[in-house]
Amino acid sequence: MLAQQRQQAILERVRSHGGVRVADLVRELGVSDMTIRRDLEVLAERGLLEKVHGGATALGPGSTEEPGFTAKSARQQQEKEAIARHAAGLVRPGTAVALSAGTTTWALAHHLIGVPELTVITNSIPVAEVFHRNPRTDRTVVLTGGMRTPSDALVGPVAVAAIRRLHVDTLFLGVHGMSVRAGFTTPNLLESETDRELVTAATRLVVPADHTKWNTVGISTIAELSEAHVVISDAGLPEDARTDLAERAGQLIIAEGSQ
Repeated sequence: MLAQQRQQAILERVRSHGGVRVADLVRELGVSDMTIRRDLEVLAERGLLEKVHGGATALGPGSTEEPGFTAKSARQQQEKEAIARHAAGLVRPGTAVALSAGTTTWALAHHLIGVPELTVITNSIPVAEVFHRNPRTDRTVVLTGGMRTPSDALVGPVAVAAIRRLHVDTLFLGVHGMSVRAGFTTPNLLESETDRELVTAATRLVVPADHTKWNTVGISTIAELSEAHVVISDAGLPEDARTDLAERAGQLIIAEGSQ
């Protein structure tokens, strides 16, 4: 087996199983320990896997990786539901709110269908669909328009122009990740621009984000942690994350029933 063929076989095993051990590769591929270690070094230098003690693992999600809406909606459902219930308690009848794209904001939308005299601004097709399927004569829903992303957000200049002259009481901002270094982030550059416009339009910024978003970093920053008036997360949020968010955001809320 040529080196290139062997390295491809190693990479396929890593992608399939999430990681490999040097000892297993030596046995399976019939080459020396040193040969396997050189192969792993080559693949790591090319950014295709991460070397660890005794083997290698698959890389974490890239900063531009953007899962589709259906894939994301299947993750952390219990946590997102608990966060959404708590977030809905922050909405008063007769106010204007914005919901950015995201599966947690989509869960929140289901809890807002009974709120009277609500004005909703959104760049999310699934969020708008929730309200469309549950109509109220005293509710106004504005869907921004724009170019559609894999996460079913509408972004780009059309969306930005629609948002620019609007003002809302509260923005519920769905995020791909959050960290001390990068703040609240997204893997989509155009979505970041659109979301920043929503942040500017809002008097209050609320970020509903489950614990898996902590230390996940997308390619573009939407807002710094300190810009959030409220962050709502779940019981799985690590203690160090709670400390960092409590110090930087206006308020950190851990949703009850999220465990």
